[in-house]
Amino acid sequence: MKLLVPIDGSKASINALRKAIEIAKEYNFSITLLMVVEENHWGYERNQNFWHQVDGSIISVGVEHEVVSKLEERAAELLDAAASTYDFSGIDLEKMVITGEPSIEILDLAKKEGFDLIVMGNRGMSKIKRFFTGSVTQRVIAEAPCPVLSIHEDLK
Repeated sequence: MKLLVPIDGSKASINALRKAIEIAKEYNFSITLLMVVEENHWGYERNQNFWHQVDGSIISVGVEHEVVSKLEERAAELLDAAASTYDFSGIDLEKMVITGEPSIEILDLAKKEGFDLIVMGNRGMSKIKRFFTGSVTQRVIAEAPCPVLSIHEDLK
């Protein structure tokens, strides 16, 4: 049995990780920790036309790849820190960093690898913000090929 645990460093995702460890130990699940790095998260894509109007040489494609590479390295470090902070004894653990749009990458991996359960945090956006922007957790719940356990940041 396989558990997918996407984490982003938020309190909700850390609570989800703790719950996933409990489930894995109780029911003999393996865990795959996943961090998704958003390529366009740092804002270059959004302001690309502006930068080219000012000076096309300010930001180059090489810089974009360098930034994504640094984000991937940082994500791997965070996964390593999570793996060393919590007790994964007796649990088969895999760590993955993927670049892309979080909900799409989580769903694709869940389908491709045949996960039995996804345990993820829900940071609790306001209803208005969720209406306009959606939520990674909401989309995963709606489209996942397996059950999804959504953990709030207020979990004790």
